[in-house]
Amino acid sequence: MSLEVAALPILEAALQKGGQMSELYLERSTGLMIILDDGKVEKVLGGVDQGAGLRLIYDLKTAYAYGNQLSQEALMPLAANLSLLSTGQAVAPSALVARQPGLTSQVSSPPRDTATARKVDLVKAAEDAARAVDPRISQVRVTYMDRGQEVRIVNSLGVEAAEERNQVLLAVHCVAKENGRSQTGYETMGGIRGMELFDLEDPLQVAREAARRAVLMLQADPAPGGAMPVVLSAEAGGTMIHEAVGHGLEGDLVFENMSVYAGKIGEKVASELVTVIDDGTVPGRRGSGGFDDEGTPCQKNVVIDQGVLKGYLQDRLSAWKLEAEPTGNGRRESYRHRPIPRMTNTMIAPGSEDPEAIIRSVGDGLLVKKMGGGQVNTINGDFVFEVSEGYLIRDGKVGPPVRGATLTGNGPEVLQKIDRVGSDLGWSLGTCGKDGQGSPVGDAQPTLRIPRLVVGGHQQG
Repeated sequence: MSLEVAALPILEAALQKGGQMSELYLERSTGLMIILDDGKVEKVLGGVDQGAGLRLIYDLKTAYAYGNQLSQEALMPLAANLSLLSTGQAVAPSALVARQPGLTSQVSSPPRDTATARKVDLVKAAEDAARAVDPRISQVRVTYMDRGQEVRIVNSLGVEAAEERNQVLLAVHCVAKENGRSQTGYETMGGIRGMELFDLEDPLQVAREAARRAVLMLQADPAPGGAMPVVLSAEAGGTMIHEAVGHGLEGDLVFENMSVYAGKIGEKVASELVTVIDDGTVPGRRGSGGFDDEGTPCQKNVVIDQGVLKGYLQDRLSAWKLEAEPTGNGRRESYRHRPIPRMTNTMIAPGSEDPEAIIRSVGDGLLVKKMGGGQVNTINGDFVFEVSEGYLIRDGKVGPPVRGATLTGNGPEVLQKIDRVGSDLGWSLGTCGKDGQGSPVGDAQPTLRIPRLVVGGHQQG
């Protein structure tokens, strides 16, 4: 069934009793997930999903309904029901402007055109590569996912946009065991790409890296605790900037006064060496797109410029509430979800210093090569992060690996303390969860020096 439903009558029906905007989001998606665990292909899940989400914004509130029928006959009753929530006068939708194009041309080999058997072979090859690294690798779990998504967005403000999106992801998780002790390693690759990604980058190297990290941590001593200088390598990816800073810049949290950055536009919130960018236009990155899930073109948003807060990440609703402009950050998991302000690809911009010189500038401290999971309180900015791969720095040189380290601090305070910024830039990727829905994101940072940060260490078997 086509996404070419006559949208204007549906939008008009939703606005029978007024409102700021009605919106129709049409989607058809195909996907495949393959999970190999400990030598066995545990799951091969694929399918097709389609549906429509209809949104009415009235009195700066949201009403949302969805269904899996892509026809005017099915959608008109949804629109009529939504209209009952408003109590004003009917509003006529604006005439549609020229439809915005999307990212279709950026993918040369859509996943749907590749046989499932080849994808299974890829997963098996990744497991073999991980196990070949070291006999102490006791368990390997490989996950492959792809998603092809066609979307069409039409709203009563005159916006119409259509796009075909393709995502691929490969993740490898390894467990290494020795003398009753076990450690894990994890590595991923993916992005807004087709199967050509696996020709551009070596998927087997991802598996080897996960295995190497697990084995390395077997040999590591427990991390020391206490306040010390910390160098975050570019290889660590942008987990800290995403969690400790990025969520606090999302417009809905700012409006609800649940962000430490609320009301601080124009104020110095970070070191003058720090510029924070959210950019949904970076080619191939997991958080990129031609436009967001409201039809606003993706763009490069400089939210902190040389330490000064310049703005927030907005969808249409948060922008109206904060009397700002939408920034291309209205994102949703699928037609079943309303859009909310979300990050795309969030990064600290590179500086000018030699990364190796930054490490040499630290007498004794901790070098973080890979971040793990973490938690953050957006209201006050406090965070705790795990370190997946870390090393002691001794006399300005990289020393032995350590395990079980955590980083504890406050996001705004850490941004103020950063005093060295490298000229490099390293990326990580993931799926960000918020309000019960996930969105693909990319994160990046250069090598950074934090002169003093609390490092927690713990004993583990």
